[in-house]
Amino acid sequence: MTTRAAPAIRRAVLADLPAIVALLDELSPQTPLPLERARALFAEISATPNMHLWVADDGGDVVGTYTMWIMPNLGHGGAPLAIVESVVVAAARRGQGIGEALMRHAMAEARRAGCYKLALSSNGRRLDAHRFYRRLGFQPHGISFAIAP
Repeated sequence: MTTRAAPAIRRAVLADLPAIVALLDELSPQTPLPLERARALFAEISATPNMHLWVADDGGDVVGTYTMWIMPNLGHGGAPLAIVESVVVAAARRGQGIGEALMRHAMAEARRAGCYKLALSSNGRRLDAHRFYRRLGFQPHGISFAIAP
């Protein structure tokens, strides 16, 4: 039996966008993102201080991704907070520890930045994702509210 090496977690580059868009389409097929719009958003993310798009790179194949923003904050003694969004692992690669590696990376980045919390939201219907996050130590925190503007 061959043991597969863990993918490297690195910041995304422009050449990764087609793979990232394909991954995000797996997560939300009802809202596909055109590549031209993705390029504009990537430029905006890249220009935003403390906001990074990360990928799990397995020998040149992007097999997972997440976005993280470390936000300055006046509360909590000025400690920043980290928000993670758009976490996804390729469907064919789930259950291989890639999601855990991505989230442990996010936790380390938040810790390195001195954040008082790392927050994320998950669709209420994604019960497997909720079990996954709980297994990593995430706990429900408060109540999340949202509105379509």
